[in-house]
Amino acid sequence: MNPSKIEHIGIAVKNLDEAIILYEKLLQTKCYKIEEVKNQKVKTAFFQIGDSKIELLEATDSESPIAKFIEKRGEGLHHIAFATNDVQSSVVSLENENFTLIDKLPKIGADGMEIAFVHPKSTCGVLTEFCSPIKKV
Repeated sequence: MNPSKIEHIGIAVKNLDEAIILYEKLLQTKCYKIEEVKNQKVKTAFFQIGDSKIELLEATDSESPIAKFIEKRGEGLHHIAFATNDVQSSVVSLENENFTLIDKLPKIGADGMEIAFVHPKSTCGVLTEFCSPIKKV
């Protein structure tokens, strides 16, 4: 499974447009992509920082995981994502090690990634994502 790097850090925000302006000033770089991920009920914005990224996440539905997160905890750090060569084999490996998985099968995420999440109760309270670029057939 061996993660190769921190792929991105996800930050939950109430207002994506305002957060983009703030992060462009903070990071002294432009947002390179804004994307809606309908199956996740979220709109995202990405910033490239060296080999890693910052992903801002805004809920597009009051029932989305991001809306529920903000309601419970407020804006802030939502998850950390690790790059891996194969999300499916990572999921199998994690399950064999008795981690509690949110996703037993990878799904399509933002920025051309295949993703799967590990429940924070099995990772010291940190929602953890494993991701890899979607393989083109």
